[in-house]
Amino acid sequence: MSAPLFPVFLDLRDRPVLVIGGGAVARRKAQALLAAGARVRVGAPALEPELAALAAQQRIEHLPGRFVPDWLDGIRLVVAATDDAAVNRAAAAAADARGIWTNVVDDAQASTFQVPARVERGPLQIAISSGGTAPMLARHLRERLETLLDDSLGALATLLARHRARIRARLPDLAARRGFFERVLEGTIPGLLRRGEHAGAERLLLATLDAHAPQRAQGRVALVGAGPGDPGLLTLRALRVLNQADVILHDRLVSEAVLALARRDAERIAVGKAVGGDHHATQARIHALMLEHARAGRRVVRLKGGDPFVFGRGGEELEFLRAHGIPYEVVPGVTAALACAAYAGVPLTHREHAHSVRLVTAHARDAADALDGRTLAQERQTLAVYMGVTGLETLAQRLIAHGRDPATPFALVENGSLPQQRVVTGTLADLPHTACAHAVQAPALLILGEVAALAARLHWFGAAPLGAPPRPAAAA
Repeated sequence: MSAPLFPVFLDLRDRPVLVIGGGAVARRKAQALLAAGARVRVGAPALEPELAALAAQQRIEHLPGRFVPDWLDGIRLVVAATDDAAVNRAAAAAADARGIWTNVVDDAQASTFQVPARVERGPLQIAISSGGTAPMLARHLRERLETLLDDSLGALATLLARHRARIRARLPDLAARRGFFERVLEGTIPGLLRRGEHAGAERLLLATLDAHAPQRAQGRVALVGAGPGDPGLLTLRALRVLNQADVILHDRLVSEAVLALARRDAERIAVGKAVGGDHHATQARIHALMLEHARAGRRVVRLKGGDPFVFGRGGEELEFLRAHGIPYEVVPGVTAALACAAYAGVPLTHREHAHSVRLVTAHARDAADALDGRTLAQERQTLAVYMGVTGLETLAQRLIAHGRDPATPFALVENGSLPQQRVVTGTLADLPHTACAHAVQAPALLILGEVAALAARLHWFGAAPLGAPPRPAAAA
């Protein structure tokens, strides 16, 4: 897969650009460039009527004839829009040799930049690009956004731009300024503009600015559940908090897709606990980082896989924050047991098979000795075992020894909810062998109980479950 395009908005005011072609497509490109303030030159043997009129009005400069490299002298940007592919490619090659960015209409491979589909609301623009691979999809999304975004956004952007210098002078601290903008955007000013009350909106903006104390923002910490990996499972509150964060302390298993939804300029610090590492030292570092950044007035997000309060040490972190007087909040997340079961098609409870669910991990403090094997071995309940790759042989032996039927079904869900999800199924007696044969790796969740047998016919996400491979024949 090719690298994504880097999005950028160009300031073309009073800069010379070249459009090659004299037809309707060239005319549309020239008009868009004129609207951006560019000095447009159009090179073509002849111009269609509207382009000819623009040339007669001296709004564009016409370069008559077929393309020659001299047309590129002093040019900052080129759009090749003729109906001759050879001419377009020759122009693109000549421009690239001079380091000039070029768009060849309907030829992504020959282009060094793409013109996106745009949604415009005054100075506010939203650009949508498929990298030239699916322009109709980009156009479809633009049409959807046109119906969703109110026209008053343009007036709001213009109002904020008009008073930008005043706002920055009044609120030089970035965090305080961000708080002011959040107050404005969530208040009544957008509604006033929507009703056409522009003068009232401006008066309220200035009154809000005068009343907004330019004091240093108070730091706080939000413990946020990132879910199992699929960014679509984030809560709306989690998304909002991520977009307000100054600093994000994230676990090792938080997916890149989730991190990509956070504020682009937020500082990201990986604080994951490596397998086999000193978890207590790592947790102490997390505590120190939360305290350091919150006391510096920053909004800190402690981003945890799954849910902060399900095997996530969220309780310990809140106790630490409370002991040091740091304000906090908790944003729940979809925990792995719920997500992995759902994405594997396994109901954790079922009227015919399971009346209760137990969430278990062998990685909690003293968990190996504290787990009650007799209780865990009870029938008609589902066990959801977190970090369910290590210690499978010991777990299976212990459950069978305490009376759990060796034929009890299991489902191991690896990378649950992610595109690379795998589900491995079998019975308790063969659990260690099956996991080893399929090379199941962390992160994986073990679901054990009668409901796990439903994975084979209720799966809906990703590939079908993998069954238990045959055991090798015993030696004679």
